[in-house]
Amino acid sequence: MRRDGRFDPTPSDKFTFGLWTVGNRGRDPFGEFVRPALDPVVAVQGLAELGAWGVNFHDDDLVPIDATPSERDRIVRDFRSALESTGMSVPMATTNLFTEPVFKDGAFTAHDACVRRYAIQKTMRAVNLDVELGAGTLVI
Repeated sequence: MRRDGRFDPTPSDKFTFGLWTVGNRGRDPFGEFVRPALDPVVAVQGLAELGAWGVNFHDDDLVPIDATPSERDRIVRDFRSALESTGMSVPMATTNLFTEPVFKDGAFTAHDACVRRYAIQKTMRAVNLDVELGAGTLVI
């Protein structure tokens, strides 16, 4: 960035960042994570301060896969509040159908019907989350 601020980002530039990028915990190939988890609310606040317009996420980046319904609702409420207070938007969200070991042979294309059903259920929950947060694009 230049000292005169000519290249400082502003929301009108419509820069977006993925929660998975700013919240990446890093992993030592011979050990565990090297950075602590970053709360999505803190990520939104920090990105807004830097001039970002929006934030994208995978469903699991925002709501942990093992979250209870009440935990999910609290996380979404807090995240929506952070979006509203900072003026940030969610232009795109996606469903993580690749990290969990159950998807090792695919999600919708898995040989196991139980895995395919799980992928559909997980995707439908992600669709609901995306709509709740105003995402204009859903990636599957």
